[in-house]
Amino acid sequence: MGTTASQLGKDLLSEYQELTFLTKQEILLAHKRFAELLTKDEKDLPNTRLSMERVLTLPELKSNPFRERICHVFSTSEYKDGSLTFEDFLDLLSAFSDSATMEIKSHYAFRIFDFDDDGTLDGGDLEKLVNRLTGETDDTRLTNDEMRQLISNILEESDIDKDGTVNLSEFQHVISRSPDFVSSFKIVL
Repeated sequence: MGTTASQLGKDLLSEYQELTFLTKQEILLAHKRFAELLTKDEKDLPNTRLSMERVLTLPELKSNPFRERICHVFSTSEYKDGSLTFEDFLDLLSAFSDSATMEIKSHYAFRIFDFDDDGTLDGGDLEKLVNRLTGETDDTRLTNDEMRQLISNILEESDIDKDGTVNLSEFQHVISRSPDFVSSFKIVL
């Protein structure tokens, strides 16, 4: 199925362009990729939700260690199941686009890394973050002492108010000193 501007609707396309960092071509490509994951029956339904399992079949997400968290953060499902509407999918791609600002990228990165969704990165969140980055196999997993030391070092560097957690503004402060963050926080279809 070739997606065209007329299939997506010119008014809808204009509306999406106002709400996203994506170009018209990127929105059309996103629509095509989203539609490819739909069943024949779903393609005729408005506001169809793709299950997280189907979204994660996209090669761009399949190997991302945070793939489930990404779906959960961008999902507007009342069931908190990580399913995505096309608008959710566009929001995800927009935040991960080259055109998204450092503020937008760091906001979503923080939410993705906040595994317990409590608005802070505590020791538990940081341990999960490190395990996702290093791989969760016996060969790659840090020892308990190594993990404690690393989390202590991260908090020493990031926890400005010394409350034992990293809040969004502290996280953004750390990210602002990381020049490669913006270029590495991206998904390109």
